[in-house]
Amino acid sequence: MGAAVFFGCAGIAFGPALALVLLTVAAEPLRVIILVAGAFFWLVSLLLASLIWFISVHLSDQGNARLQYGLLIFGAAVSVLLQEAFRFAYYKLLKKADEGLATISEDGRSPISLKQMAYVSGLSFGIISGVFSVINILADSIGPGIVGIHGDSPYYFITSAFLTMAVVLLHTFWGVIFFDACEKRRYWCLGLVVISHLVTSGLTFLNPWYVASLVPIYIITFCMGIWAFFTAGGSFHNILKCLSCKQEDDSRVMMYSALQVPFED
Repeated sequence: MGAAVFFGCAGIAFGPALALVLLTVAAEPLRVIILVAGAFFWLVSLLLASLIWFISVHLSDQGNARLQYGLLIFGAAVSVLLQEAFRFAYYKLLKKADEGLATISEDGRSPISLKQMAYVSGLSFGIISGVFSVINILADSIGPGIVGIHGDSPYYFITSAFLTMAVVLLHTFWGVIFFDACEKRRYWCLGLVVISHLVTSGLTFLNPWYVASLVPIYIITFCMGIWAFFTAGGSFHNILKCLSCKQEDDSRVMMYSALQVPFED
C-alpha cells in the first residue's frame, strides 16, 4: 500500500513536469543548462530564506506558540519575495547570455529566444520547488501506519500531490509572465505575479481544510496558465487549429525554371 501511494502521488506531482522536460527540454543541451542553473538560483533563495527564519526563531520566545506561528508565516512570505528576487536576477543573467549568444552566432541571432528561456527557467523553479515541498511527504508515505486513523483527513497524500503539481505549473507560468513583464517594463504585471505567489503560499496555511486551499490555488493556476499562453504568443486560432488537427494548404507556387537542366540536342 505504501509503495502504491508513493508512486501514485509522485506521478501526480511530477508527471506533467516530467513530460514537459522530456518533450521540450531534454533534447536541447542549452535548455538543460538553463534548467539546472535555474534550480540552483531557487536553491540559493531557499537557503537565504531558511537562514532568516532560523535566526528569527532563535532570537524570539520559542515558548510562545502564537509568535512561532507568526514567524512561520513571515518565513513563507520572505521565501516568496526572495524567490521572485532571484527570478529577476536570473532574468538579468539570461538576458546577458542571450546577447552574448547572439554576438558569437554566425547569423547574429541567439539559438534560443528569451521566451523559451523564460519557460525553461520557470519550469526549473517549479520542479525544484515541488521536490523540496513534497519529498518528505513522499518519504513518509512508504512508512507504516494508516492516514486518518486518529480522525485526520485520509486525503493528505493525494492533496499534497495535487498541490505540488499546481505549484510546479504556477512557477512555469510565472516565469513566462515575469520575463515578459521585465522585457516590456510592465511593472503591474510583476506586481501581480508576486501577489499571486504570496496568495498561493498563504492559502496553504488553511490546510488541513483542503477544499479552501486547493480549489482557489487551482483557480489561480488556470488563470495564470491562460495569461502565460497569450503572453507567449498563443491565440484562439492556434487552439482551434490544434484541436482540428488540420494543416493549412500551401498555396505557394515553386518556380523550377532556374533549376531545370537544359535539354540535350
